[in-house]
Amino acid sequence: MADITTVNPATGEDIQTYDHMSEDEAFAAVEACHEAFTQWKLRSLEDRAEVIKALGKGLRENKEELAQLMTREVGKLIGDSRDEVELCAGICDWTAANGPKELADESRDPSNAGRGIVTFSPIGVVYGIQPWNFPAYQVIRYAIASLMAGNGVLLKHSSLCTGSGLMIGKIFREAGLPENLFTVLVIGHDLSDKIIEHDKVRGVTLTGSDGAGRHVGEKAGAAIKKTVLELGSNDAYMVLEDADLDLAAEVCAQARLYNNGQTCINGKRFIVTDKVYDAFIEKFVARFEGVELGDPTDEDSDMGPMSSADLRDDLQDQVDKSVANGAKVACGGSVPDRKGAWYPATVLTDVAPGQPAYDDELFGPVASVIRAKDDEDAMRLANDSRYGLGGGILCGDEQRAIELASKHFDTGMVYINTYGVADPSMPFGGVKNSGYGKEHGGFGVKEFVNAKAIFVGKN
Repeated sequence: MADITTVNPATGEDIQTYDHMSEDEAFAAVEACHEAFTQWKLRSLEDRAEVIKALGKGLRENKEELAQLMTREVGKLIGDSRDEVELCAGICDWTAANGPKELADESRDPSNAGRGIVTFSPIGVVYGIQPWNFPAYQVIRYAIASLMAGNGVLLKHSSLCTGSGLMIGKIFREAGLPENLFTVLVIGHDLSDKIIEHDKVRGVTLTGSDGAGRHVGEKAGAAIKKTVLELGSNDAYMVLEDADLDLAAEVCAQARLYNNGQTCINGKRFIVTDKVYDAFIEKFVARFEGVELGDPTDEDSDMGPMSSADLRDDLQDQVDKSVANGAKVACGGSVPDRKGAWYPATVLTDVAPGQPAYDDELFGPVASVIRAKDDEDAMRLANDSRYGLGGGILCGDEQRAIELASKHFDTGMVYINTYGVADPSMPFGGVKNSGYGKEHGGFGVKEFVNAKAIFVGKN
Protein backbone atom coordinates (compact mmCIF):
# COMPACT_ATOMS: atom_id res chain seq x y z
CA MET A 1 0.00 0.00 0.00
CA ALA A 2 1.19 3.52 -0.78
CA ASP A 3 2.76 5.51 2.02
CA ILE A 4 0.96 8.40 3.73
CA THR A 5 2.28 11.90 3.04
CA THR A 6 0.85 14.73 5.09
CA VAL A 7 0.42 18.08 3.31
CA ASN A 8 0.21 21.64 4.65
CA PRO A 9 -3.13 22.91 3.26
CA ALA A 10 -2.06 26.55 3.59
CA THR A 11 0.90 26.10 1.22
CA GLY A 12 0.36 22.79 -0.57
CA GLU A 13 3.80 21.65 0.58
CA ASP A 14 4.51 18.12 1.83
CA ILE A 15 5.21 17.80 5.56
CA GLN A 16 6.23 14.19 6.20
CA THR A 17 5.81 10.67 4.84
CA TYR A 18 4.83 7.68 6.99
CA ASP A 19 4.93 3.95 6.25
CA HIS A 20 1.73 1.96 6.51
CA MET A 21 1.74 -0.98 8.91
CA SER A 22 1.53 -4.45 7.46
CA GLU A 23 -1.37 -6.67 8.49
CA ASP A 24 0.96 -8.70 10.73
CA GLU A 25 2.25 -5.52 12.42
CA ALA A 26 -1.26 -4.21 12.99
CA PHE A 27 -2.52 -7.50 14.40
CA ALA A 28 0.52 -7.71 16.68
CA ALA A 29 -0.32 -4.21 17.95
CA VAL A 30 -3.88 -5.33 18.74
CA GLU A 31 -2.57 -8.34 20.68
CA ALA A 32 -0.11 -6.14 22.59
CA CYS A 33 -2.87 -3.66 23.46
CA HIS A 34 -5.04 -6.50 24.75
CA GLU A 35 -2.18 -7.81 26.87
CA ALA A 36 -1.65 -4.33 28.36
CA PHE A 37 -5.39 -4.15 29.07
CA THR A 38 -5.30 -7.36 31.11
CA GLN A 39 -3.03 -5.58 33.61
CA TRP A 40 -4.60 -2.12 33.41
CA LYS A 41 -8.11 -3.41 34.20
CA LEU A 42 -6.87 -4.65 37.59
CA ARG A 43 -5.70 -1.21 38.71
CA SER A 44 -8.05 0.72 40.97
CA LEU A 45 -10.23 3.53 39.67
CA GLU A 46 -8.22 5.99 41.75
CA ASP A 47 -4.95 4.67 40.33
CA ARG A 48 -6.22 5.02 36.76
CA ALA A 49 -7.42 8.54 37.56
CA GLU A 50 -3.92 9.56 38.71
CA VAL A 51 -2.43 8.35 35.42
CA ILE A 52 -5.10 10.22 33.44
CA LYS A 53 -4.36 13.38 35.41
CA ALA A 54 -0.72 12.96 34.41
CA LEU A 55 -1.76 12.65 30.75
CA GLY A 56 -3.44 16.06 31.01
CA LYS A 57 -0.24 17.50 32.47
CA GLY A 58 1.72 15.96 29.58
CA LEU A 59 -0.60 17.56 27.04
CA ARG A 60 -0.16 20.98 28.63
CA GLU A 61 3.62 20.59 28.73
CA ASN A 62 3.62 19.82 24.99
CA LYS A 63 0.85 22.25 24.04
CA GLU A 64 2.81 24.52 21.75
CA GLU A 65 4.55 21.74 19.82
CA LEU A 66 1.31 19.79 19.32
CA ALA A 67 -0.65 22.93 18.40
CA GLN A 68 1.91 23.96 15.78
CA LEU A 69 1.84 20.46 14.27
CA MET A 70 -1.97 20.42 14.10
CA THR A 71 -1.97 23.81 12.37
CA ARG A 72 0.60 22.61 9.84
CA GLU A 73 -1.32 19.41 9.12
CA VAL A 74 -4.91 20.65 8.86
CA GLY A 75 -4.77 24.46 8.65
CA LYS A 76 -6.39 25.29 12.00
CA LEU A 77 -5.83 28.80 13.30
CA ILE A 78 -2.98 28.54 15.79
CA GLY A 79 -5.07 30.03 18.58
CA ASP A 80 -7.76 27.40 17.98
CA SER A 81 -5.12 24.66 18.05
CA ARG A 82 -3.83 25.86 21.41
CA ASP A 83 -7.38 26.05 22.76
CA GLU A 84 -7.99 22.51 21.53
CA VAL A 85 -5.01 21.11 23.43
CA GLU A 86 -6.16 22.96 26.54
CA LEU A 87 -9.66 21.46 26.13
CA CYS A 88 -8.05 18.01 25.90
CA ALA A 89 -6.12 18.60 29.10
CA GLY A 90 -9.36 19.77 30.71
CA ILE A 91 -11.05 16.52 29.69
CA CYS A 92 -8.25 14.63 31.44
CA ASP A 93 -8.69 16.77 34.57
CA TRP A 94 -12.49 16.34 34.61
CA THR A 95 -12.27 12.59 34.03
CA ALA A 96 -9.64 12.13 36.73
CA ALA A 97 -11.80 14.07 39.20
CA ASN A 98 -15.15 12.51 38.30
CA GLY A 99 -14.39 9.13 36.73
CA PRO A 100 -13.98 7.14 39.97
CA LYS A 101 -17.41 8.13 41.31
CA GLU A 102 -19.10 7.66 37.90
CA LEU A 103 -17.72 4.11 37.72
CA ALA A 104 -18.07 3.19 41.40
CA ASP A 105 -20.00 0.05 42.28
CA GLU A 106 -23.72 0.58 42.96
CA SER A 107 -25.83 -1.27 45.52
CA ARG A 108 -29.24 -2.73 44.71
CA ASP A 109 -31.94 -4.49 46.72
CA PRO A 110 -33.08 -7.38 44.51
CA SER A 111 -36.09 -9.46 45.48
CA ASN A 112 -34.32 -12.73 44.69
CA ALA A 113 -31.16 -12.28 46.77
CA GLY A 114 -29.82 -10.74 49.94
CA ARG A 115 -28.22 -7.86 48.11
CA GLY A 116 -27.16 -6.82 44.65
CA ILE A 117 -24.07 -5.10 43.28
CA VAL A 118 -23.74 -3.42 39.89
CA THR A 119 -20.12 -3.14 38.86
CA PHE A 120 -18.92 -1.41 35.70
CA SER A 121 -16.32 -3.75 34.27
CA PRO A 122 -14.09 -2.82 31.33
CA ILE A 123 -14.75 -4.83 28.18
CA GLY A 124 -11.32 -4.87 26.52
CA VAL A 125 -9.79 -3.12 23.53
CA VAL A 126 -11.73 -0.18 22.06
CA TYR A 127 -10.93 0.80 18.47
CA GLY A 128 -11.40 4.44 17.47
CA ILE A 129 -11.58 5.70 13.87
CA GLN A 130 -11.19 9.47 13.96
CA PRO A 131 -11.27 12.44 11.54
CA TRP A 132 -8.91 15.33 10.91
CA ASN A 133 -10.88 18.41 11.96
CA PHE A 134 -9.85 18.21 15.64
CA PRO A 135 -6.64 16.15 15.53
CA ALA A 136 -6.24 16.04 19.33
CA TYR A 137 -9.78 16.44 20.68
CA GLN A 138 -11.33 13.68 18.59
CA VAL A 139 -8.75 11.29 20.03
CA ILE A 140 -8.90 12.45 23.64
CA ARG A 141 -12.72 12.45 23.68
CA TYR A 142 -13.03 8.67 23.40
CA ALA A 143 -9.57 7.55 24.54
CA ILE A 144 -9.59 9.13 28.00
CA ALA A 145 -13.07 7.81 28.81
CA SER A 146 -12.09 4.33 27.63
CA LEU A 147 -8.85 4.36 29.63
CA MET A 148 -10.68 5.54 32.74
CA ALA A 149 -13.08 2.62 32.34
CA GLY A 150 -10.08 0.25 32.29
CA ASN A 151 -10.02 -0.52 28.57
CA GLY A 152 -7.17 -0.55 26.06
CA VAL A 153 -7.33 1.89 23.16
CA LEU A 154 -6.46 1.67 19.47
CA LEU A 155 -6.51 4.69 17.15
CA LYS A 156 -6.79 4.89 13.39
CA HIS A 157 -6.47 8.60 12.74
CA SER A 158 -7.17 10.44 9.51
CA SER A 159 -4.20 10.26 7.16
CA LEU A 160 -4.27 14.08 6.98
CA CYS A 161 -3.07 14.34 10.60
CA THR A 162 -1.01 11.18 11.03
CA GLY A 163 1.75 13.11 12.79
CA SER A 164 -0.63 14.54 15.39
CA GLY A 165 -1.94 11.07 16.25
CA LEU A 166 1.57 9.69 16.68
CA MET A 167 2.60 12.66 18.80
CA ILE A 168 -0.34 12.10 21.17
CA GLY A 169 0.82 8.50 21.59
CA LYS A 170 4.32 9.74 22.42
CA ILE A 171 2.98 12.26 24.96
CA PHE A 172 0.93 9.53 26.64
CA ARG A 173 3.88 7.17 26.94
CA GLU A 174 6.17 9.88 28.34
CA ALA A 175 3.46 10.89 30.83
CA GLY A 176 3.36 7.38 32.27
CA LEU A 177 0.65 5.45 30.44
CA PRO A 178 1.62 1.76 30.31
CA GLU A 179 3.28 0.64 27.10
CA ASN A 180 0.93 -0.54 24.33
CA LEU A 181 -2.22 0.51 26.22
CA PHE A 182 -2.79 3.32 23.67
CA THR A 183 -1.62 2.38 20.19
CA VAL A 184 -1.79 4.30 16.91
CA LEU A 185 -2.42 2.10 13.87
CA VAL A 186 -1.08 3.66 10.66
CA ILE A 187 -3.34 1.71 8.32
CA GLY A 188 -5.79 2.09 5.44
CA HIS A 189 -9.53 1.38 5.27
CA ASP A 190 -9.29 -2.25 4.12
CA LEU A 191 -7.09 -3.24 7.03
CA SER A 192 -9.27 -1.16 9.33
CA ASP A 193 -12.22 -3.43 8.52
CA LYS A 194 -10.11 -6.42 9.59
CA ILE A 195 -9.25 -4.67 12.87
CA ILE A 196 -12.98 -4.28 13.57
CA GLU A 197 -13.39 -8.03 13.07
CA HIS A 198 -10.38 -8.96 15.25
CA ASP A 199 -11.51 -11.07 18.21
CA LYS A 200 -9.51 -8.98 20.69
CA VAL A 201 -11.38 -5.79 19.69
CA ARG A 202 -14.52 -5.46 21.80
CA GLY A 203 -15.81 -1.97 20.94
CA VAL A 204 -15.64 0.41 18.00
CA THR A 205 -16.19 4.17 17.90
CA LEU A 206 -16.22 6.39 14.84
CA THR A 207 -16.49 10.11 14.26
CA GLY A 208 -17.18 10.82 10.60
CA SER A 209 -19.79 11.07 7.88
CA ASP A 210 -23.08 9.19 7.99
CA GLY A 211 -21.80 7.13 5.04
CA ALA A 212 -18.75 6.09 7.02
CA GLY A 213 -21.01 5.37 9.98
CA ARG A 214 -23.14 3.00 7.95
CA HIS A 215 -20.06 1.12 6.78
CA VAL A 216 -18.43 0.83 10.20
CA GLY A 217 -21.75 0.10 11.92
CA GLU A 218 -22.43 -2.71 9.45
CA LYS A 219 -18.96 -4.24 9.91
CA ALA A 220 -19.15 -3.99 13.69
CA GLY A 221 -22.73 -5.25 13.79
CA ALA A 222 -21.82 -8.31 11.74
CA ALA A 223 -19.14 -9.07 14.33
CA ILE A 224 -21.52 -8.24 17.23
CA LYS A 225 -19.33 -5.39 18.50
CA LYS A 226 -20.66 -2.46 20.54
CA THR A 227 -20.39 0.86 18.66
CA VAL A 228 -20.63 4.58 19.32
CA LEU A 229 -21.13 6.65 16.17
CA GLU A 230 -20.76 10.45 16.12
CA LEU A 231 -21.66 11.34 12.57
CA GLY A 232 -22.33 14.36 10.39
CA SER A 233 -25.01 17.00 10.69
CA ASN A 234 -26.47 20.10 9.12
CA ASP A 235 -27.28 21.82 12.40
CA ALA A 236 -30.00 24.44 12.30
CA TYR A 237 -29.76 27.76 14.12
CA MET A 238 -33.16 29.44 14.41
CA VAL A 239 -33.42 33.23 14.56
CA LEU A 240 -36.86 33.81 16.09
CA GLU A 241 -38.98 36.94 15.90
CA ASP A 242 -37.86 38.39 19.25
CA ALA A 243 -34.13 37.71 18.79
CA ASP A 244 -31.46 40.36 19.43
CA LEU A 245 -30.23 40.61 15.83
CA ASP A 246 -26.76 41.95 16.61
CA LEU A 247 -26.21 39.02 18.96
CA ALA A 248 -27.83 36.61 16.50
CA ALA A 249 -25.60 37.68 13.61
CA GLU A 250 -22.46 37.34 15.73
CA VAL A 251 -23.39 33.98 17.28
CA CYS A 252 -24.48 32.54 13.93
CA ALA A 253 -21.26 33.70 12.25
CA GLN A 254 -19.18 32.09 15.00
CA ALA A 255 -21.28 28.93 14.74
CA ARG A 256 -20.61 28.65 11.03
CA LEU A 257 -17.00 29.83 10.76
CA TYR A 258 -15.36 28.32 13.84
CA ASN A 259 -12.51 25.94 12.95
CA ASN A 260 -12.56 27.22 9.35
CA GLY A 261 -16.16 25.98 9.08
CA GLN A 262 -15.14 22.34 9.56
CA THR A 263 -16.85 21.14 12.72
CA CYS A 264 -19.60 18.53 13.00
CA ILE A 265 -21.47 20.76 15.43
CA ASN A 266 -21.02 23.98 13.44
CA GLY A 267 -24.23 25.78 12.59
CA LYS A 268 -24.91 25.08 8.93
CA ARG A 269 -28.54 26.02 8.22
CA PHE A 270 -29.72 29.40 9.50
CA ILE A 271 -33.50 29.53 9.66
CA VAL A 272 -34.70 33.10 9.99
CA THR A 273 -38.29 34.21 10.60
CA ASP A 274 -39.79 36.48 7.97
CA LYS A 275 -40.30 39.36 10.43
CA VAL A 276 -36.54 39.81 10.99
CA TYR A 277 -35.15 38.20 7.83
CA ASP A 278 -34.00 41.29 5.91
CA ALA A 279 -32.40 42.97 8.92
CA PHE A 280 -30.62 39.76 9.94
CA ILE A 281 -29.30 39.06 6.43
CA GLU A 282 -27.78 42.52 6.21
CA LYS A 283 -25.85 42.05 9.47
CA PHE A 284 -24.97 38.41 8.77
CA VAL A 285 -23.57 39.00 5.28
CA ALA A 286 -21.59 42.02 6.47
CA ARG A 287 -20.00 39.84 9.14
CA PHE A 288 -18.98 37.22 6.53
CA GLU A 289 -17.70 39.84 4.07
CA GLY A 290 -15.38 41.11 6.80
CA VAL A 291 -13.63 37.74 7.20
CA GLU A 292 -10.08 37.77 5.82
CA LEU A 293 -8.32 34.58 4.83
CA GLY A 294 -4.83 34.44 6.31
CA ASP A 295 -1.85 32.36 7.36
CA PRO A 296 -3.17 30.08 10.12
CA THR A 297 0.09 30.49 12.06
CA ASP A 298 -0.54 34.26 12.25
CA GLU A 299 -2.29 35.24 15.48
CA ASP A 300 -4.29 37.92 13.64
CA SER A 301 -5.76 35.78 10.84
CA ASP A 302 -9.55 35.56 10.73
CA MET A 303 -9.79 32.19 8.97
CA GLY A 304 -7.36 29.62 7.63
CA PRO A 305 -7.62 27.17 4.73
CA MET A 306 -9.74 24.07 4.55
CA SER A 307 -7.93 20.87 5.46
CA SER A 308 -7.30 19.67 1.90
CA ALA A 309 -7.82 20.76 -1.70
CA ASP A 310 -9.97 17.68 -2.38
CA LEU A 311 -12.41 18.56 0.39
CA ARG A 312 -12.43 22.20 -0.73
CA ASP A 313 -13.32 21.09 -4.27
CA ASP A 314 -16.12 18.88 -2.93
CA LEU A 315 -17.54 21.90 -1.11
CA GLN A 316 -17.41 24.03 -4.26
CA ASP A 317 -19.31 21.30 -6.10
CA GLN A 318 -22.04 21.37 -3.44
CA VAL A 319 -22.28 25.16 -3.73
CA ASP A 320 -22.49 24.97 -7.53
CA LYS A 321 -25.23 22.33 -7.41
CA SER A 322 -27.19 24.37 -4.87
CA VAL A 323 -26.98 27.48 -7.04
CA ALA A 324 -28.02 25.47 -10.11
CA ASN A 325 -31.11 24.46 -8.13
CA GLY A 326 -32.12 27.96 -7.09
CA ALA A 327 -29.85 29.13 -4.28
CA LYS A 328 -28.27 32.59 -4.54
CA VAL A 329 -24.75 33.61 -3.48
CA ALA A 330 -24.88 36.61 -1.14
CA CYS A 331 -21.09 36.65 -0.68
CA GLY A 332 -18.13 34.38 -1.41
CA GLY A 333 -18.96 31.22 -3.32
CA SER A 334 -15.85 30.67 -5.46
CA VAL A 335 -12.31 29.33 -5.03
CA PRO A 336 -9.75 32.12 -4.71
CA ASP A 337 -6.75 32.20 -7.04
CA ARG A 338 -4.03 31.26 -4.57
CA LYS A 339 -1.96 28.21 -3.69
CA GLY A 340 -3.44 25.98 -1.01
CA ALA A 341 -6.88 24.72 0.04
CA TRP A 342 -8.52 28.12 0.54
CA TYR A 343 -12.24 28.92 0.47
CA PRO A 344 -13.94 32.19 1.43
CA ALA A 345 -16.65 32.79 4.03
CA THR A 346 -19.80 32.26 1.97
CA VAL A 347 -23.52 32.92 2.47
CA LEU A 348 -26.18 31.24 0.36
CA THR A 349 -29.78 32.47 0.40
CA ASP A 350 -32.98 31.09 -1.15
CA VAL A 351 -31.90 27.67 0.15
CA ALA A 352 -34.61 25.04 -0.28
CA PRO A 353 -35.16 21.26 -0.37
CA GLY A 354 -33.45 19.54 -3.29
CA GLN A 355 -30.24 21.54 -2.84
CA PRO A 356 -27.13 20.14 -1.13
CA ALA A 357 -27.13 23.32 0.98
CA TYR A 358 -30.49 22.25 2.47
CA ASP A 359 -30.34 18.45 2.44
CA ASP A 360 -26.69 17.60 3.10
CA GLU A 361 -23.75 18.57 5.26
CA LEU A 362 -21.58 21.34 3.81
CA PHE A 363 -18.31 20.83 5.69
CA GLY A 364 -16.67 24.19 5.19
CA PRO A 365 -17.33 27.93 5.67
CA VAL A 366 -20.66 28.09 3.78
CA ALA A 367 -23.84 29.25 5.55
CA SER A 368 -27.24 28.20 4.20
CA VAL A 369 -29.96 30.74 5.01
CA ILE A 370 -33.59 29.63 4.94
CA ARG A 371 -36.61 31.92 5.36
CA ALA A 372 -39.37 30.79 7.74
CA LYS A 373 -42.89 32.22 7.90
CA ASP A 374 -42.87 32.45 11.71
CA ASP A 375 -41.41 30.84 14.81
CA GLU A 376 -43.52 27.69 14.46
CA ASP A 377 -42.44 27.27 10.86
CA ALA A 378 -38.81 27.79 11.91
CA MET A 379 -39.07 24.88 14.33
CA ARG A 380 -40.59 22.69 11.61
CA LEU A 381 -37.78 23.55 9.19
CA ALA A 382 -35.11 22.96 11.82
CA ASN A 383 -36.37 19.41 12.34
CA ASP A 384 -36.74 18.81 8.60
CA SER A 385 -33.42 16.99 8.36
CA ARG A 386 -32.13 13.45 8.40
CA TYR A 387 -29.55 14.67 10.90
CA GLY A 388 -29.82 15.62 14.56
CA LEU A 389 -26.49 16.40 16.20
CA GLY A 390 -26.80 19.97 17.47
CA GLY A 391 -28.55 23.24 16.84
CA GLY A 392 -29.21 26.69 18.19
CA ILE A 393 -32.00 29.07 19.17
CA LEU A 394 -31.64 32.85 19.07
CA CYS A 395 -34.55 34.15 21.09
CA GLY A 396 -35.40 36.99 23.49
CA ASP A 397 -37.48 34.76 25.79
CA GLU A 398 -34.94 32.41 27.32
CA GLN A 399 -37.48 30.22 29.12
CA ARG A 400 -39.46 29.74 25.91
CA ALA A 401 -36.24 28.77 24.13
CA ILE A 402 -35.48 26.20 26.84
CA GLU A 403 -38.94 24.68 26.34
CA LEU A 404 -38.45 24.53 22.57
CA ALA A 405 -35.06 22.91 23.09
CA SER A 406 -36.27 20.30 25.57
CA LYS A 407 -39.64 19.39 24.04
CA HIS A 408 -39.50 20.11 20.33
CA PHE A 409 -35.96 20.30 18.91
CA ASP A 410 -35.08 16.79 17.68
CA THR A 411 -31.35 16.96 18.22
CA GLY A 412 -28.74 15.88 20.75
CA MET A 413 -27.45 19.33 21.78
CA VAL A 414 -28.94 22.82 21.72
CA TYR A 415 -27.24 26.20 22.22
CA ILE A 416 -29.45 29.11 23.27
CA ASN A 417 -28.12 32.59 22.44
CA THR A 418 -24.57 31.21 22.31
CA TYR A 419 -22.33 28.87 20.37
CA GLY A 420 -20.02 26.25 21.81
CA VAL A 421 -18.27 23.06 20.77
CA ALA A 422 -18.00 20.70 23.75
CA ASP A 423 -17.60 20.65 27.51
CA PRO A 424 -16.38 17.68 29.57
CA SER A 425 -19.33 18.01 31.97
CA MET A 426 -22.06 17.85 29.30
CA PRO A 427 -23.10 14.87 27.12
CA PHE A 428 -22.06 15.04 23.47
CA GLY A 429 -23.84 13.06 20.73
CA GLY A 430 -26.76 13.08 18.34
CA VAL A 431 -29.84 11.31 17.03
CA LYS A 432 -31.16 10.20 13.63
CA ASN A 433 -28.39 9.99 11.00
CA SER A 434 -26.05 11.87 13.31
CA GLY A 435 -25.43 8.62 15.13
CA TYR A 436 -25.89 7.21 18.61
CA GLY A 437 -24.13 6.92 21.92
CA LYS A 438 -22.79 9.70 24.11
CA GLU A 439 -19.40 11.05 25.04
CA HIS A 440 -18.49 13.32 27.97
CA GLY A 441 -20.59 14.23 30.99
CA GLY A 442 -20.16 10.91 32.76
CA PHE A 443 -21.94 9.14 29.92
CA GLY A 444 -18.81 8.49 27.89
CA VAL A 445 -17.03 6.45 30.57
CA LYS A 446 -19.93 3.98 30.62
CA GLU A 447 -20.31 3.43 26.87
CA PHE A 448 -17.70 0.67 26.74
CA VAL A 449 -18.23 -1.11 30.05
CA ASN A 450 -20.13 -4.19 31.11
CA ALA A 451 -22.74 -3.19 33.68
CA LYS A 452 -22.39 -6.48 35.52
CA ALA A 453 -25.06 -7.70 37.96
CA ILE A 454 -23.81 -9.56 41.04
CA PHE A 455 -26.37 -11.27 43.26
CA VAL A 456 -25.34 -12.12 46.84
CA GLY A 457 -27.37 -14.66 48.84
CA LYS A 458 -29.06 -13.92 52.13
CA ASN A 459 -27.08 -14.76 55.24
